[in-house]
Amino acid sequence: MPEPTKKAVSAFAKKPKTQEAQEGSSVVFEAETEKPDAKVKWQCNAKDIASGNKYEITANGNKHSLTIKAIAREDANVYAVIAGGSKVKFELKVISKPEAPAETPADAPVEPRVEPEQTPAPPAEAPTEDKTAAPAPDAAPSEDAQPPDTRQDLTGLFTEKPKSAEVTEGANITFVAKVNAESLLKKPTIKWFKGKWMDLASKSGKHLQLKEVYDRNTKIYTFEMQIIEAKANFAGGYRCEVSSRDKFDSCNFDLAVHEARSAGEGFDIRAAFRRTSDAAKKRSGPSTSSVDKEDSGELDFSTLLKKRETVQISSSDPDVDVWEILSRAPVSEYEKIAFQYGITDLRGMLKRLKKMKKEEKKSAAFLKKLDPAYQVTKGQKIKLAIQVANQDIDVKWLKNGQPINPTGSKYIFESVGNMRYLTINHCSLADDAAYCCVVGDEKCSTELFVKEPPVQIVKNLEDQMVMKGERVELEVEVSEEGANVKWEKDGVELTRDESFKYRFKKDGCKHVLIINEATKEDCGHYKVKTNGGESMAELMVQEKNLEVYQSIADLTVKAKDEAVFKCEVSDENVRGTWYKNGVEVKPDARINITHIGRIHKLTIDEVKPEDEGDYNFVPDGHAFNLSAKLNFLEVKIDYVPRQDPPKIHLDCMGRTADSTIVVVAGNKLRLDVPITGDPAPTVIWTKGEKASSVKPDGEEKGERTSSWTMKDGEIVTEGDGRVHVETTKGHCVFTIEGAERQDEGIYSVVVRNPAGEDTADINVKVVDVPDPPQAPRILSVGEDSCVVQWDPPKFDGGQPIIGYVLERKKKRSYRWMRLNFDPYTETTYEAKRMIEGVEYEMRVYAVNGIGMSRHSSPSQPFVPVAPTSEPIGLCVDDISDTSISLKWRTPERIGAAELEGYGVEYCKEGTDEWIPAIEGLTDRTSLIIRDLTTGDKLQFRVRAYNMAGPSAPATLAQPVTIREIMQRPKIWLPRNLRQTLIKKVGDTINLVIPFQGKPRPKVTWSKDGEVLEPSFANVRNSEVDSILFIRKSERKHSGKYDLQVQIENVEDTASITLQIVDVPGPPEALKITDVWGFNVALEWKPPKDDGNCEITGYTVQKADKKTMEWFTVYEHYRRTNCGVSDLIMGNEYVFRVYAMNLVGLSPEPCNTKDSAYIQKTGIVYKPPSYKEHDFSKAPKFTHPLVNRSIIAGYNATLSCSVSGIPKPKVTWYKNKMDISNEAKYRMLSRQGVLTLEIRKPCPFDGGVYMCKAVNDSGEDVVECKLEVRPQITKEEKKVKKEEE
Repeated sequence: MPEPTKKAVSAFAKKPKTQEAQEGSSVVFEAETEKPDAKVKWQCNAKDIASGNKYEITANGNKHSLTIKAIAREDANVYAVIAGGSKVKFELKVISKPEAPAETPADAPVEPRVEPEQTPAPPAEAPTEDKTAAPAPDAAPSEDAQPPDTRQDLTGLFTEKPKSAEVTEGANITFVAKVNAESLLKKPTIKWFKGKWMDLASKSGKHLQLKEVYDRNTKIYTFEMQIIEAKANFAGGYRCEVSSRDKFDSCNFDLAVHEARSAGEGFDIRAAFRRTSDAAKKRSGPSTSSVDKEDSGELDFSTLLKKRETVQISSSDPDVDVWEILSRAPVSEYEKIAFQYGITDLRGMLKRLKKMKKEEKKSAAFLKKLDPAYQVTKGQKIKLAIQVANQDIDVKWLKNGQPINPTGSKYIFESVGNMRYLTINHCSLADDAAYCCVVGDEKCSTELFVKEPPVQIVKNLEDQMVMKGERVELEVEVSEEGANVKWEKDGVELTRDESFKYRFKKDGCKHVLIINEATKEDCGHYKVKTNGGESMAELMVQEKNLEVYQSIADLTVKAKDEAVFKCEVSDENVRGTWYKNGVEVKPDARINITHIGRIHKLTIDEVKPEDEGDYNFVPDGHAFNLSAKLNFLEVKIDYVPRQDPPKIHLDCMGRTADSTIVVVAGNKLRLDVPITGDPAPTVIWTKGEKASSVKPDGEEKGERTSSWTMKDGEIVTEGDGRVHVETTKGHCVFTIEGAERQDEGIYSVVVRNPAGEDTADINVKVVDVPDPPQAPRILSVGEDSCVVQWDPPKFDGGQPIIGYVLERKKKRSYRWMRLNFDPYTETTYEAKRMIEGVEYEMRVYAVNGIGMSRHSSPSQPFVPVAPTSEPIGLCVDDISDTSISLKWRTPERIGAAELEGYGVEYCKEGTDEWIPAIEGLTDRTSLIIRDLTTGDKLQFRVRAYNMAGPSAPATLAQPVTIREIMQRPKIWLPRNLRQTLIKKVGDTINLVIPFQGKPRPKVTWSKDGEVLEPSFANVRNSEVDSILFIRKSERKHSGKYDLQVQIENVEDTASITLQIVDVPGPPEALKITDVWGFNVALEWKPPKDDGNCEITGYTVQKADKKTMEWFTVYEHYRRTNCGVSDLIMGNEYVFRVYAMNLVGLSPEPCNTKDSAYIQKTGIVYKPPSYKEHDFSKAPKFTHPLVNRSIIAGYNATLSCSVSGIPKPKVTWYKNKMDISNEAKYRMLSRQGVLTLEIRKPCPFDGGVYMCKAVNDSGEDVVECKLEVRPQITKEEKKVKKEEE
């Protein structure tokens, strides 16, 4: 982990704050330093400030101040104060002076005007358009030497987590997550989710953008998720996950989307239906009452018209809320209420009532209710809070409609003032329910969602090796009790079958898979899965092959001696039976049978002649036995003269004078030598020299020896405490308890009496298990194997090494698993069946005829990995006289080890010497090899490298001659430039045109036949493309641009048509052509300047000359004449028209010079009688459907136009089948133009399409054929071109 930085100490005791001041006033910023003699410097926009007319700087001890006089707008800057190593920034915000309201004449009527509600301005640091889920911007000013403390309670990879936020519908918001990559070995990967599973990476587009920024100085990755123009369905829970190799972290956050405030809120409906006051005055005179004024006059419907800029809000009686009265009144009272408040258009009022949003009734019992929903993680606690109006009132909490009883520590009820709290501890899935708080007759409800955290694996499975028929228990420990897990064997899920072969056991957090009797078929890889991880282990089942480490040996004993048969087998759990001459031996007072570990013993005390015979040991469950013979030695005492010289009778035991006795280390060494002589001889045992060198007088030689002397049955000279020497009549016994390696050597026995002496030498060899081998070495690793080598032990124990036994274990496990049961004779072994990517250790045992040594030291940890597969797609990208460019793709299989890079080599044709093209490895999938000899024929190959070494090489199909190849020039014009490119005035134009050709072609740009000047447009050329760049486009840049690519006499050309469009000019000659009744006819001419594109329509507006408030009558109107109807009688109107194209409206309108006055109803106009004309017309297609051939995968449209009165009903058919309700098709109808859009068609969408229009006057049908051609791949194009 990086060392935490030491927090800097501030030099300021008091810091200046950001202030607001009015223009023309003065402001004072104060600061206090810790030390009175500290030097302080003031700055404005990083420039030093000195005292003068504008600034006044004072210092009094440790108090310092900056005064700014006569503040102007340009003084709104960022200021700073510096003392020592500390710097504090602050701001000055300048507020404009409020303008004095203009005086209103006393007689002039004052129209009530309600200004739109002003929202407080956001702080200067906060963005005005985008809302970012970040810490509040109005934090205290920070110092350069002391960064703000932004530490959070983080336990994972995040240094800053995205936070829950709120946004208004239609606004933007950004969530930020930061990850510190200083301790990571690999770039972190981030994923954004909505809900549980919806991956937002595939939803990027118009409303969602994902960004990533890396700061090399701080080594911090910043990930942003920006939501643009938020909608109501964007609300909900989100999750951010970040991972890097074996590290993982995630966090949850919520987004709340509030409905935008509509323009109609607070609208007084009386203003839309009240009679005008001016008309009332004209009718009733100045003496009419206020009630008469409201009930009389002309109906003014102008407020219902669409307004261009402002919202009409007028109310002469704000104290009376007519909407409140109407919403409470029954329907039968509507007419009476409308008459009382001057609303004469009852029909319009009812429509308005239907459209108005019903306000939520304010609660009398609750000041703050519960949120609609809450979410909590399982095992955590949550606190539900409400605020009541009466702090003395009691509340009742319900869960799924049932009262909650405060039992135990599960639910805690609190009452603090007006606040009431319900705390739920240790939330479980049972707490996922609907909760309700009841206060009197009112209640508020919410839903609690309990989120179950992913179940992690705390203790992994461990590899096991068992014998056939044994019970197997695979145990795993998870993070939560009662969690569900899934067991798999070699990818197949395990279930309880009829024979109950597999049993599944749960014990708290532990889960156990039990196999009662293991068989060879149970070998394999077992995996346990949870929703938060998985673990895998290997089970190996071996046959029970019992090994005999020490067999029983033949014995020859004398009467009343002890006979011990001893053997050692490999399995300490194997029991056995002893037999004598085929009859089972039963233990009794003399016979003792013992089984300790791997050693089995049969002990017979005080041997009798009847004990002689053949003894067998039969292990239970194995088809072999161990046999030995017990010989009874009968000692016959013959009479000899008393002066018989001593004699050693070794031949009677079947040994020679130079015989060798072998004893196993740890066992008792017993040398029983028969002797004769009269009188009884003195016995001398020596070790380290021949018996012939022992002098009668006991003189010592230079070599150190050990001697033991017996006379008359008593020890004269004693040596080691482990050595016992005893004599009986006719026998001399030499015993060493627990023979050791140093006891090996030549033992000499000398017997003397007055009649003479006799000597004999006995060679004793002590054998033992060998020393442990040296620590094994890992020579190489594979995908699931490794090759291990070791050195033989320094000491073989006196017996030749039979072989070796190897064991392995996972690095983080404590269980060693044996790899072979039969001794392996070599010192190099290939271990298999390992898991790729898991760390292992190996150790070795040495085995000789005596037994098995202690284990060696473990090897260095290693990871089985396999080399990657060979790189694919190796090909020549480019070639010149001295260089070649190769490219390839990454291998299909990389494996568990990280790819280190690629090695590129080449060799000349006819040789086998591969020369590296570069030093080391490259991590790219392309390479340019330079400084090659022209004309050489070279073969190239690429190999991928990882921890396991190089992969198999990817080689070119044939050698390549280093010589540049002539390539014809060809321009690859992008699809979007093959039609007219339309741009707005002021837009930046950057056209990238790729081309090919060798050697480098000559590129020429021209416009309308003339070569482009550098001052007109910038052109940048490279070897593979040409860029036309115009920083700020103008109308003069419109036209046809020609691009020519030429190599010697061969050339290729392409044309691009550029259209720069602008807003149109105003229409011309707007005039009023006729006025009749409540209608006015207008006529105008199109604008002279159409903005270099087609005029798409006009916007017609009207205004009453009394108010001069403009209202839109028509939008997107396509004709140059229109009629304006529903004008108010007695008013005088003026009109204006805007022109519109695809850029927008014209900046200026065209206004009528004259006005139109609508005559009063007092003038009776008798219109002439006309015969009513029948305008009905049968449908007729004015433009038919056209047969089309399209390419599969690209959206296609079929268009036609139809006319008919009344508007006909249109139905689309495919192969005479109605397709109106199919989601694949979208039907559009705009001003008689019918369009059928087919989304991403496939060959099955081909056929006959028919459009049918029907109205009361008749019907008409038009049809066409649609052919859908499949896409042609690049390979097919290439084959087709070669065939041509």
